[in-house]
Amino acid sequence: MSGKDEYYNRAKQQGYRSRSAYKLKQIDDDADLLSRGDTVVDLGAAPGGWLQVAAEAVGETGTVVGVDLQRIDEFDDGESAAVDVETIRGDMTEERTRHRLREAVGERGADVVLSDMAPNMTGEYSLDHARSVHLARRAFAVAEELLAPGGDFVVKVFQGEDLDALRDDVETEFEYLKTTSPPASRDSSSEVYLVAKGRHTATVDVGERVEVTVEQRGDEGDGIAYVDGYTLFVSGADPGETVAVVVKDVKPRFGFAERVDEPESDGGEADDVGGGDGDVDADGTGSAR
Repeated sequence: MSGKDEYYNRAKQQGYRSRSAYKLKQIDDDADLLSRGDTVVDLGAAPGGWLQVAAEAVGETGTVVGVDLQRIDEFDDGESAAVDVETIRGDMTEERTRHRLREAVGERGADVVLSDMAPNMTGEYSLDHARSVHLARRAFAVAEELLAPGGDFVVKVFQGEDLDALRDDVETEFEYLKTTSPPASRDSSSEVYLVAKGRHTATVDVGERVEVTVEQRGDEGDGIAYVDGYTLFVSGADPGETVAVVVKDVKPRFGFAERVDEPESDGGEADDVGGGDGDVDADGTGSAR
């Protein structure tokens, strides 16, 4: 087809600014990323194909913000993005650009952060791979700053020796991670996309022991406590109780814990309790975690 593939021609016919629009469509179909009313950030957004797809998905109640060093032309009525899209021209390494982005997203945070950024190609594979990982880590830092609890993150990266380390770092911050290569990616390309869903914002870790005050009762009968704003459901605890608990499971927006009842000390033996690392004093306080 005169050097142009089916996605290039389809983009021209359907009014998308780039063939990569179909990559996002395919990733979204597979991972269920974009929903009505979402706030979506697109990093490296020029010329705007991903912005169009995101705007179509979130609808008039959503927010779409694109950032790029290059100018992104405004969308006209004849293009497929009917929703108002805000664009920022700037460098994400500069504080003024990040400040503008934070203001555009708002205090609620973003539901999805996307990055299709790629480095200027040198033809030296190891260098191009390293640069793509660097860009991906920059996008990851933005996602950590902007994503609301439970938010999702998609980033492009070239395959290579540093990919596993990047995957491991991203995976620790999300409930689910998948590496995918959408059909619209060219067969000759080494690009893959990391799709991370359900950003963790927990202030506790599985197995951690903390002391909490139960403030109310949940619909299922468990007590509800808060640790630095993070919700813990505590089995077997009533409102008003202050109890030691151990964290059993952590989700993006809430976790589950079980109370740890200390055995009562026998009379005069109370003085023998305490003093070592991880011990609990007789009055229930101490360094235990």
